[in-house]
Amino acid sequence: VQLQESGPGLVKPSQTLSLTCAVSGGSITTSYPVSWIRQPPGKGLEYIGYIDLTGSTYYSPSLKSRASISRDTSKNQVTLQLNAVTPEDTAVYYCMKGMDYWGQGTQVTVSS
Repeated sequence: VQLQESGPGLVKPSQTLSLTCAVSGGSITTSYPVSWIRQPPGKGLEYIGYIDLTGSTYYSPSLKSRASISRDTSKNQVTLQLNAVTPEDTAVYYCMKGMDYWGQGTQVTVSS
């Protein structure tokens, strides 16, 4: 299974960040949920949320009001949207399937 994140590297404050995770070698509707996590510079990993095999979602309480995870089963892709971003959302964003399969990560910088 391979995962590939994509999205804009630079986002302005107050805008919406949108990232896509393209999954190959396995279906997003089987085996394990697809999760999003991030790592701000100089800090540890932060869990954002996941979408499970049925399409149900879970979000970290700290991001629940701003995060939205959805999927396109025809493209085998999962999307993360994060609203009203601030510079504190600057991080490397990763998608993962289960615990064993990770994307390489994509850098997102929030700056005007």
